[in-house]
Amino acid sequence: MKKILSIDGGGVRGIIPGMVLIALEDKLKAKTGNPNAAIMDYFDFFAGTSTGGILTCLLLCPDDANPGRPKYSAREAVNLYLSQGSDIFKMSFLKKVLSGIGWVSERYDSTVFENVLESYFDKIRLSQLIKPCIISAYNIELRKTHFFRQQAAIKRGDIRDFYIKDVCRATCAAPTYFSVAEIYSLANIRYPLLDGGVFATNPALSALIEVTKTNADARIQDLFIVSLGTGASKRSYDYEYFKRSKAIAIVPALIDIMMSGVAETSDFFLKQIFTSLHKPNQYIRIDPASLGSINERLDAAYDVNLKKLQALGDQTVSEKDALLNHIVDLLIEEHENLEARKM
Repeated sequence: MKKILSIDGGGVRGIIPGMVLIALEDKLKAKTGNPNAAIMDYFDFFAGTSTGGILTCLLLCPDDANPGRPKYSAREAVNLYLSQGSDIFKMSFLKKVLSGIGWVSERYDSTVFENVLESYFDKIRLSQLIKPCIISAYNIELRKTHFFRQQAAIKRGDIRDFYIKDVCRATCAAPTYFSVAEIYSLANIRYPLLDGGVFATNPALSALIEVTKTNADARIQDLFIVSLGTGASKRSYDYEYFKRSKAIAIVPALIDIMMSGVAETSDFFLKQIFTSLHKPNQYIRIDPASLGSINERLDAAYDVNLKKLQALGDQTVSEKDALLNHIVDLLIEEHENLEARKM
């Protein structure tokens, strides 16, 4: 059985799946008695969009001294949001004024974000990530989807290889929040890319297609997918507000609606696929049903909201504890079976 971990987009709400990842990793360590157990040891394939792309890259980033092991734990991955989130989503007074009257298209200085990514990833390349993965983005000039594929980077070299800091910058280039990412492959080929959330907020379906396409012996009924969401937005938008507002003012709302709709659609199709194969338990979606008092905006990275997101993530872990134990037991059993076959 091939195990897939998929992580949704959602800006600073990435703290929610991040807390689930911490719980999974802690449970794996406790149940195996191995203090060095890591998420990447127990999944065969990873998929991430936007903030989920950052988490994926952090989980798979190789350690400088030991490239076969991850540099960051799940807890250290979440710390990026807690320690750097308020700096990444900090808007100058001038930006506030200019964005309010529609004179600038992006709210935040991408240089700050790029510096944070460089501090975490330096010159690590896509081909160096420890496990196969896909990270989504969208090419605005070619008008087509773009997937950063770790396996393609290994097989095809510099023409398909990128610095991880650029991969993360591209998958997180959400319209109105950050400018379009203009990045280059290691072969110096230019790519103008937007956030992958415009078509794959929940990348689990993309992961399923990728795994079955690239592995001739991989059948859907032999896959086990764990899909982590960033919270189902139930915010209601007022008709009169939409009717009266300037186009630039309602773009963030449209992005929120679009991303929620895309995530729900992928979840619906995957449930239907696995149910039709009589394998409903092999697709697991973990997503808080309500964001409650959380500020749902992708950029709500002020201290009080960060704490609320942590609390919601912790609440989700508590509510899904039995399910998380089931996932961990299955992962450990599959891992032990694989190790036994190697002997």
